[in-house]
Amino acid sequence: MTISAGDRIPSANLTRMTSEGPQPVSTDDFFAGRKVVLFAVPGAFTPTCSAQHLPGFTTNAEALRAKGVDAGACLATNDVFVMDAWGKDQSTEGKVEMLADGSGEFTKAMGLEFDLSARGLGVRSQRYALVAEDGVVKTLNVDEGGGLDRSSAESILAAL
Repeated sequence: MTISAGDRIPSANLTRMTSEGPQPVSTDDFFAGRKVVLFAVPGAFTPTCSAQHLPGFTTNAEALRAKGVDAGACLATNDVFVMDAWGKDQSTEGKVEMLADGSGEFTKAMGLEFDLSARGLGVRSQRYALVAEDGVVKTLNVDEGGGLDRSSAESILAAL
């Protein structure tokens, strides 16, 4: 079942790169006591994700903060090393936190997995963006059919 507005973000462990190397971060801790915009992409370094989705949130990081967002984060079902390299490539430091859901456990708990095995890509995340306050989903925008209409930074800014 897909998560909906009003639902609590599921408890799971994600991974982020730190100066000490890969570190787990629990969703309970990450979302606690703050307003977070989380957007998910099917994969790092993929065309739409690299050319539009992540750059939109990086460019609009200050505008999101001005609307009361405490943190912005990008999630993909890639490993932490790929997410770190992609973040460096896209200059996300201080703007968007890069979170790895390498095994897709969080994505499955959200009910937002997308099976691309027939294309050799395995199970990925659907493209979506959400606003959560203290771990509760307030807005959830899921894109269908490979588009980037509902989950763009501009759409989230308009929803705030």
